[in-house]
Amino acid sequence: MILFAATVFLGAFLLFLVQPIIAKQILPWFGGSAAVWATCMVFFQMTLLVGYTYADLTTRKLAPRRQAMLHAALLGLSLLALPIMPDPSWKPVGGENPSWRILGLLALTIGLPYFLLSTTSPLLQAWFARRFDHAIPYRLFALSNLASLIALLAYPVMIEPWVSTGTQSVAWSVCYGLFALLCGYAAVTGVRPRPGFFRRGGEGNAVDAPPGGILQLTWLVLAAMASFLLLAFTNHICQNVASLPFLWILPLSIYLATFIVCFDHSRWYRRNIFLVLAAAVLPVMAWYSDSLNLKLVIPMYLAGLFICCMFCHGELALLKPEPKYLTRYYLMISLGGASGGLLVGLVAPYVLRGYFELAIGLGACALLLVYRTIRMPWWAMAASAAVVGATAWGAGKAVDRQVANSRVMVRNFYSVVMTVEYKTPVPFRSMVHGGITHGGQLLDPEMRFRPTSYFGPNSGFGRMFASLPRARRKVGVVGLGAGGIIAYGREGDTFRFYEINPQVVELARREFTFMTATPATIEVVLGDGRLSLEREPDQKFDVLLMDAFSGDSIPLHLLTREAMAIYMRHLKPGGVLGFQATNRFIDIAPVVSGLAAEYGLTAVWISDTPDGKDGPDYWISNTVQILVTSNRALLEAGRIRDAGTTLAADPGFRVWTDSFNNLLRVLK
Repeated sequence: MILFAATVFLGAFLLFLVQPIIAKQILPWFGGSAAVWATCMVFFQMTLLVGYTYADLTTRKLAPRRQAMLHAALLGLSLLALPIMPDPSWKPVGGENPSWRILGLLALTIGLPYFLLSTTSPLLQAWFARRFDHAIPYRLFALSNLASLIALLAYPVMIEPWVSTGTQSVAWSVCYGLFALLCGYAAVTGVRPRPGFFRRGGEGNAVDAPPGGILQLTWLVLAAMASFLLLAFTNHICQNVASLPFLWILPLSIYLATFIVCFDHSRWYRRNIFLVLAAAVLPVMAWYSDSLNLKLVIPMYLAGLFICCMFCHGELALLKPEPKYLTRYYLMISLGGASGGLLVGLVAPYVLRGYFELAIGLGACALLLVYRTIRMPWWAMAASAAVVGATAWGAGKAVDRQVANSRVMVRNFYSVVMTVEYKTPVPFRSMVHGGITHGGQLLDPEMRFRPTSYFGPNSGFGRMFASLPRARRKVGVVGLGAGGIIAYGREGDTFRFYEINPQVVELARREFTFMTATPATIEVVLGDGRLSLEREPDQKFDVLLMDAFSGDSIPLHLLTREAMAIYMRHLKPGGVLGFQATNRFIDIAPVVSGLAAEYGLTAVWISDTPDGKDGPDYWISNTVQILVTSNRALLEAGRIRDAGTTLAADPGFRVWTDSFNNLLRVLK
């Protein structure tokens, strides 16, 4: 019995530990977008589905000895994939579809080991029941989810801050080798059945009859609903803070915790209580599904996610079948989880114009609540119907708020981007992601090249351009937005933009005139800014600016020691490196000052809070920008000296690398 428990625990631990390990390593290759994690989750869930299908088919179709031999052979073959190190040749080179590239990379790097780990829980439960004539193997499912939860919680606290990603991969690979030995031995041991296999009655509410089509569809829909809400909520957080493991892990941990609670024992899911709680939170969550007040919505949605997942997983637990049907049961749960992930990760970015999936998911959950109360008294059905109406109304209002003022709204793998036009106090058009303006332009032909938004004359970037010599300048900018920085372009200047999102480039050219009407030369390189700079020969920039935004999220792979080395290679001696540090949630000043100190450079922090309440100055935003340079003449220029504050490196702050970052240290 200990062998089965240990194998299930280790398998589940490794299954969920590899998710942040591998996702963190490839995150910088694909722009640091929240969609990278969503696409990884699609792979994980689809592979889990394949694993559960394998477990179901081999348990039903193969004799125990043949099943054991097949599984042992696959375990041996999977060892050839170790250690799990993503091949840099998978890095994107331009405009190809990132989704398929990520899926291919993951399949080649961890495909077979992950597949075999995903088969462990249903297979070991079936072998356990056969070996011990045990009719209640479902606690092994709770044990596997507990191990998964431990892995997820341990990663951001005990592993990520202290162990490099390379060492993480090697250590995981060693543990996987141990798992392969344990699982192979369990397969051989499970071949020997004892009398009475699958004959004893089940636990609690286990369903005795063979599962029909409606019941199996119910299993699938309940699992899909929880998975859909998990990914939709995770996207909402990551697009506005940062796409990092601990922000992926928090909602995923809640999701797993509800599995543990619901499948440990039927007493934990108090149906009447959680039906009422779900009915109460769904309309509220729908109303706030577009809110960027993260101090309010993150706690609210974490609580709401717990309640909704308790409802979905609690109902699943109530409908669990006899152990002889458990592989089909887990197959449908896996199919549901994969379906929910597929809808959010691969379908929504290419079908929906905006981030509407969270609102849609909440409405669907309300409908599921109605379905599960059909056999209850009439007043319960009436209350559930009212919840559907209230949730649909709140979700509709949230969607309407997103699209009401937009001229154009487009979406792809990277983000939702739209343009919004304002008539007062003076006509102005802006580019918006989430609730964040990414530059804009005054529409009066006489003022269209007047600096606005984050590039006002008194911003750090504005003061820098005013203080540079009058000679021709070559300026590199990571992140295009509306192209507002081009307002500082003059004849003879070259502005070279690095933009990962082709739709941003399209809208900047179509909706704004900065790129087409400037006397400066404009160049656009499509692809991740850091990867593009890494591949290019030295550009000899006078100025290189980091202005890459995704909502309020900053791609943190642009703030590492390795990234800094690339920037310095492209800067002329005495050139200026600028960082857009305007952010509601993250203070990158300690990171930038540490990087500057390693190169003997000075980092100057410049904050601008304009007081324009009407006229064109109304459209100048509050900014915080950091200039890094060795150019003493520039630092002593009046416009910078008067407004700038020199940043001293904190000796206790560990410089970020591609293998290490600590977002908790820089959250505001």
